[in-house]
Amino acid sequence: MNNQNIIGVICSFYEQFFDAEKKIADYIMENKKEVVDMTVAELARASDTSDATVSRFCRRCGFKGFQSLKMAIAKEVMEEEQDSFQVSNEIDRNNLPQSFQNILANKIAEMTGTMGMMEPDNLETILRILESAHTIQFAAVGNTIPVAMDGAFKFNQLGLRSVAMNSWEAQIAFTYNLLPQDVVIIISNSGSSRRLLSLARGAHENGARIILITNNPSSSLAAVSDYQIITATREKLLTKEFWFSRIPSILVIETLYLLLFVSKKDAAAHIRRHEDAIRPDKQN
Repeated sequence: MNNQNIIGVICSFYEQFFDAEKKIADYIMENKKEVVDMTVAELARASDTSDATVSRFCRRCGFKGFQSLKMAIAKEVMEEEQDSFQVSNEIDRNNLPQSFQNILANKIAEMTGTMGMMEPDNLETILRILESAHTIQFAAVGNTIPVAMDGAFKFNQLGLRSVAMNSWEAQIAFTYNLLPQDVVIIISNSGSSRRLLSLARGAHENGARIILITNNPSSSLAAVSDYQIITATREKLLTKEFWFSRIPSILVIETLYLLLFVSKKDAAAHIRRHEDAIRPDKQN
C-alpha cells in the first residue's frame, strides 16, 4: 500500500473496477464514516453487491482484506475531523464560502497525495535521464495538452531542448523521428488513450525512453512506459461522473522543473537570457 489515502486509491483505480466494484467505490466515497463501523456483509448489502465482491475490491485497492481497508478509512476520517473546519464534497453556488473550503480541501489532498507517492530513487533516476536527454518531447491529448505545452516551455527555459504540439498527428510525426538518446514525457490521467499508446510504441521502436505521468498505475500506458510518476486526483468527489484535474500533473512538472533548476549549473543563465529576450514586451 502506498502513501496515497483510500479515497485517492479509489479514484486512481476507479476506471479499472468492474461494475459491481464501482458500486462499492461509490458507496465508500459517499459514506466514508459509516463504513468504518460496517462488516463485510453490511457493506455488501449497502452497496448491493456480495461479500466476495467486497473482498475482491479490497485486494484490488492494495489491501489484504476488509479490516485493513477499514483501518485506512478510520485513519483518514480521524485526520479530517481534526481539521479546523469541516468540509464535504458538495459544491453549491448558493453557499460559496463553504464551496471554497470544499474545493480547497480536495485540491490540497490531491497535491499531498501526489507528493506522498513520489519515490525519491525513482525521481532521481528520472531527473538524471532528463538532464542527459538530447530532446524531450511532451505528449498529451485533450484537456491535458496545456500541461504538456507548459512543461516544454519550462524545460526550454532551463536549457533542455523540449517540444510539445497541439495535435496528436503532429506529435506522432515528431515521435517517429526520435533517437535513442531522446525522452518522451507522456501526460495522461487515465493512462488509457489509444493515440498516446500508439505514440509510446513508436517511441520505443526508435529506442527513446518513456516517462509517464498518470493517475492510473495499472493502465495500458503504464505497462509500456519505462518510468512512471503516479498522481492523485479527487475530482470525481466533486463532479461525480467526470474528473479531469490538471493540478496533480502540473505539480509534477513544477517539481521536476524546480529540482532540475537547482541542480543544473547553467539553468539560471538560460532563464536570464530568455527573460532578457522577452523583457521589451513587458515594458510600457
